Amino acid sequence: MAGLRRPAVSGSLVLAIVGTGAAGVQAGDQHQTATAAFRVSTEAVSQANELSDTTIEDTARLTADRNAAVALQAAQDGKAQAAARAQAAAARARAAAIAKARKEAADRAARAAQRKALVASATSNPKGAAIAIMGDFGFGSGQWGCLEQLWNGESGWNYRAWNAGSGAGGIPQALPASKMSSAGADWRTNPATQIRWGLGYIKNVYGSPCNAWSQWQSRSPHWY
Repeated sequence: MAGLRRPAVSGSLVLAIVGTGAAGVQAGDQHQTATAAFRVSTEAVSQANELSDTTIEDTARLTADRNAAVALQAAQDGKAQAAARAQAAAARARAAAIAKARKEAADRAARAAQRKALVASATSNPKGAAIAIMGDFGFGSGQWGCLEQLWNGESGWNYRAWNAGSGAGGIPQALPASKMSSAGADWRTNPATQIRWGLGYIKNVYGSPCNAWSQWQSRSPHWY
């Protein structure tokens, strides 16, 4: 039986070996698990980075599109506002032009009515009639003083004035008095007709009342 004996291995040694093996196996599993986990983590980070980049690009694109839309809308609003302002300005201009035209028409009507009234009252107010008629011959208010003095000296503005010696008559002292018939058949009784003739004569011969007055003063006896 002695030849069959084997070295004895203690139970504790066997347990230690088994434990070491188990530990080795466990350590290997942990290493593999850690390696796999590292690989998964790296891939996740890469995917996350790609997703983040895509999100940033999408956000930037959306922001740019939104800004462009806002700018376009602002431009359209600005054009609409400019058009509205232009229309309002045009409307105001038309209203102002209409108001101006109406005022001018009213002023003309008032002047015409006043002129008609003055001419109609020529018998009692021959000077007023002359002021109203002067403009028909192109004479402004600056010529009035000369005309007033000229006919003050000729007739005293009396439409019935008559110079028996020369035959001159009327406010302008036409010579002969019958010349005034070219201005109207009522030349004998209507001061306005006499005034029209006299203003036409002054314009044709002297150009203006002031020129006629100057000539009248330079002559003795006075005449024009």
